[in-house]
Formats: sequence, structure tokens, C-alpha cells
Amino acid sequence: MKVSDGSLLGDPGRTPLSKDGVKWQRPRLTRQALMRCCLVKWILSSTAPQGSDSSDSELELSTVRHQPEGLDQLQAQTKFTKKELQSLYRGFKNECPTGLVDEDTFKLIYSQFFPQGDSTTYAHFLFNAFDADGNGAIRFEDFVVGLSILLRGTVHEKLKWAFNLYDINKDGYITKEEMLAIMKSIYDMMGRHTYPILREDAPLEHVERFFQKMDRNQDGVVTIDEFLETCQKDENIMSSMQLFENVI
Repeated sequence: MKVSDGSLLGDPGRTPLSKDGVKWQRPRLTRQALMRCCLVKWILSSTAPQGSDSSDSELELSTVRHQPEGLDQLQAQTKFTKKELQSLYRGFKNECPTGLVDEDTFKLIYSQFFPQGDSTTYAHFLFNAFDADGNGAIRFEDFVVGLSILLRGTVHEKLKWAFNLYDINKDGYITKEEMLAIMKSIYDMMGRHTYPILREDAPLEHVERFFQKMDRNQDGVVTIDEFLETCQKDENIMSSMQLFENVI
């Protein structure tokens, strides 16, 4: 069962501190951290030896049956090693023999990793963010490029991906309603297993505070430039962006 800090999105009005009072610093993503990613654990679950704990296993596997087309090109496009890509591809083909992931599969993955809440809506939004061409299916190439950005991308790359997630209707702007829908879906997925316990109005509070900072010209929407500029200048908002490393 996955338990998250109740602050989840951080508090834009406060500077985040660790337990010993030290100012927040961006964590380095190690292999161990990579294995905490729901999508990676799902992909590799079918390739781990029976009876073993996939969270303790390396991404590298001794035997690889499947080879994705253009492996060298994918290695150049992502920040995964060749062996990591081979392992991810093997698991992907085992779980999705057709070579495509549909939305129902995403919903199943997140219902397994977050059984304490309702992950349906969040899985829907996340799937749409991965499904760049909007055809209702995700190829391995698109899947692994998205994962690479989320897990090992630069701050700028992660923020652009986050903007795309919040921009539900893909019109190039984020409205309060869109941001609130994403926030609520995350809170619904985390369920009651957060500490401290979340108030029902917590998502709306966070959205109001975020919008106050991001909507520079007060026109009721946030553009990609406003989003990037505000996030990169505000350490408190940047810390809250770590939510993607907790719920991907």
C-alpha cells in the first residue's frame, strides 16, 4: 500500500523544510527510486523470477527475448540505458502483446497500486497525457519517452509535461477548473491513507494559491510561459511538482 504525505502538493505559502529543518532539495533519482515508479513496476512484474520481489530487482535482465525497433534511436531519445530499454520492452511485450496500451490497462495498473482510493479519473488524465496523438492507444516508444521525461528529464522537460497534463482540453491554457480536476483526482486516488488527514477543501485551496502566483496578468488562465516562469522561480511550487515522482 502506498502512503503519501498529506501535504502532497506542498503549500505555496510556506518554504518546505525537512524534519530536521533543512531546506528542501531536489532528490536524485536512483535505480531504487526508479523501481518505485508504478508504471515501471507494472512493466517489470512479468519479467521478474517467480517468488521474487520486483522492487529489489535490477532493471537489467540476463535474457531478453524481445527487441524494440530502433533501440539505438530510443536510447538517444531517452535517458535509459540499452539494458534498461531491453528490460522495459520485454515486460511491455509480455503485458501488452499487441504492442499497445489502452486506457483500461492504465486504470487497472493504478487500481492495483492505489487500492485505498479511486484512481480511475487520475489514470484517465495520465493516459491522455501519454497518448500524444489522441488515438486511444500508447505505443512502447511513446510510453518510454514519456517515462524518461518524468523520471530522468530536466526540470524544464518535467514542467512542460506537467503543463500538458493539467491542460486537459489541450488548448494551450490551464484553467482553474482543469487544475482542480487534476488535483481532486490525485486526492481521490490517495484516499484516506495520508498524513496529516486531508480536508475536503484542500484541493481547492491549493489551486487558488497556485493560480494567484501563476496567473500573472489575471486573465483567468495560465499559459505555458506563465507556468514555466512561475514554477522555476518559486521553490515552494517546485517542491510540489515532486508529486509526479510519487504518483507516476
